[in-house]
Amino acid sequence: MTGLANDREEQFQSLRPLLLSLAYRMLGTRADAEDVVQDAYLRWQSAAVEEVRSPRSFLTTVVARLALDALKVAYRQRETYVGPWLPEPVVQPAGTGPLEMAESLSIAFLHLLESLSPAERVAFLLREVFDASYQEVAVALETSEANARQIVARARKHIQERRQRFTVERDRQSEVLHEFLTACATGDPAQLTALLSEDVVLYSDGGGKASAALNPIVGSDRVVRFLIGIARKIPALTVEIADVNGGVGAVLLNAGRPYSVIALDVTATSLIANLYFVTNPDKLPQEASRISE
Repeated sequence: MTGLANDREEQFQSLRPLLLSLAYRMLGTRADAEDVVQDAYLRWQSAAVEEVRSPRSFLTTVVARLALDALKVAYRQRETYVGPWLPEPVVQPAGTGPLEMAESLSIAFLHLLESLSPAERVAFLLREVFDASYQEVAVALETSEANARQIVARARKHIQERRQRFTVERDRQSEVLHEFLTACATGDPAQLTALLSEDVVLYSDGGGKASAALNPIVGSDRVVRFLIGIARKIPALTVEIADVNGGVGAVLLNAGRPYSVIALDVTATSLIANLYFVTNPDKLPQEASRISE
C-alpha cells in the first residue's frame, strides 16, 4: 500500500499544475481553484484502483465536477455582486514572458466566459482548451455524449460571436500600454482619446470595497472623463509594469500598496478596445503569483 500511495502522490503532483490551471479558468479565482484541487486530491487518494484507468482523465473529471458545483454557487453570488465582476488577476513580474495558452488565460477571455452557463463553461474549457474527448466531457457533466456535443457547440458559437478576431503582437500591445499610461499621467484628454476606439468599454471591479464604476463605461468620451477623474482623485499613483494573465498589463500603486491591476485589449489598428481595472482589494496581488500550465 505504501508503494501505491507514493505512486499516487507522484502522479497527482505531476498533474497538479494542469489541474490548477483548469480550475482557475473555470472559477476565475485562485483560492477557489486551490480549494477544488485540494478536494480532488482527497478524492484521488481514496479512489479505488479500478476507478482509475487514466490519472489525467480521472482527475480532470473530478476537478470539472467540483468546479461545476462551485460555479453554480458562484454565479448566484455574482448576481448580487456590486458592479462588474472580473476574474482575480494572475500577476507576474514584467519580462517573465507569455504563459502557454495565454489567450485562454487572459482577463478578456475569462470575462467572456462569464456569459456562458456553468455547464457550458466547463464543457467548453474541457473540450476546446484542454482537449478532452466528448466522452470525458459527458462524464464530467453526467450527461450523454450527444448532449455534451450540443453543449460544447452552443458554447463555441457564443464565444466565437463575441471574441475579437484579430491578434496584435505583444510588443505593440506593450507600446500601446506605455502610451496609455503616459497619457493618463499627463491628463491630456486629446492624447487619451487618440488611443481609444470610439466604442471602447471600461470595466472596473471594486466589489463594493473600493472606488469603481457600478456599470461598464462605454464610449471614448466617458472613459476619458473617468480616467482623468481617477488621476485627479489619486494623483500620487505609481505604476509597475507587469505580465497580467499571460499578457501585458500594469499594477497601480498608492503609497506603495496595490491600488489596481490593469489589463487591456488592443485592436488591429492599435486602438484600445477594452480596459479592465481590478480594484477589489481581495483580488489584488500581495506578491507576484503564477498559475502554471
